[in-house]
Amino acid sequence: RYEQREDFAVVTQPFFRNTLLPLDSTSKPDMSFFAADCFHFSVRGYAEMAMALWNNMLEPVGEKQTYNNFTHDRSKLRCPNPEKPFLSTRRNSGFGNSDLHLEETEPSVPYWAVIVTAVAGVLVGSL
Repeated sequence: RYEQREDFAVVTQPFFRNTLLPLDSTSKPDMSFFAADCFHFSVRGYAEMAMALWNNMLEPVGEKQTYNNFTHDRSKLRCPNPEKPFLSTRRNSGFGNSDLHLEETEPSVPYWAVIVTAVAGVLVGSL
């Protein structure tokens, strides 16, 4: 829809696609990345996601990192460089108007499993 526009772009940022749950020194989930509800991120978790998103926006299309390693290391934060001082899009990554079709992946969870899980959660919660 926006392929021909020069003033607007939509780019998928896949930094969370292959991310694994961060573990602590005992190989259990590192709860410092999560809020008290164990579902939302804590300030530390949001900082990690923000850095991964920022880095993804600077990486060229087709070369974007698809994971986050949760190192809590500020030195992994990238900065724009003089050669490419902008956010990466298909057009400025060198794909322009080509017919490149980025790999479309099947969802890892079938849509019906989400519905069944939601209904089961409501039933269990009401019991």
